[in-house]
Amino acid sequence: MAKGKNKNSSIKIMQNKFYPVIFLAIIVLVAVVLLMYVNNITRAKILEQREAKIVNQLKNIFPDVDKYEFKDDIYIILKDNKSIGYAFIAKGKGYGGEIQTLVGIDKDFAVKEITVMSNSETPGLGSKITLSSFTGQFKGLKSSEVVLSKDGGQVDAITGATISSRAVTDSVRKELDKKIEIIKKNNY
Repeated sequence: MAKGKNKNSSIKIMQNKFYPVIFLAIIVLVAVVLLMYVNNITRAKILEQREAKIVNQLKNIFPDVDKYEFKDDIYIILKDNKSIGYAFIAKGKGYGGEIQTLVGIDKDFAVKEITVMSNSETPGLGSKITLSSFTGQFKGLKSSEVVLSKDGGQVDAITGATISSRAVTDSVRKELDKKIEIIKKNNY
C-alpha cells in the first residue's frame, strides 16, 4: 500500500503546474553557482596575464624602468627611485566595441608611445589601429595635439576606419588630460 501512495504522490508532483518552474529554477541555480565558481577560479589568472602584458609593454615603452608604482590608475615609472614617466590605460568606444590603449608619457607630459592592448575592430580595417604606422604618430604629442588631422590635430586617421581612429585619439586625449591633472595634484 505504501508503494502505491509514493507512486501517486510522485505523479501528483509532476502533474503540478508549478513543477516545470521549480525544476527550471533549480537548473538555473545550479548553472549560476557553477559559473560563479569557474569565474572565481579564472579571474585571478586572467588578471595576472593582463598585468604581465602591461608590464611587458611598460618595459618596451620605458626600457630604463627599474620598477613602477600603481596609484590612482596610473603607473608611475621609476628609475633609481625617481619618476621618469607615467603610463595609464585609455578606453574608448570604437566601431566594433571597446578599445583599450596603454599610453606612456614622459615627465613633460608628452606622449612617449601608445600601444593598443585590446580591441574588437573589423579585421583588416579598424584593427589597423594596432599598427605602428598609426600608433607611431602619437610620439612626442602634447594633449592638445592628440586629435585627428581632419579635426585640426596631428594624427592621420586610418582610411576607412575613422570611427576606430577617433576612438583612440579621443580616449587618449581625454584620459591624458585627467591623468596629468592627477599627477600634478599629487606631485607624482
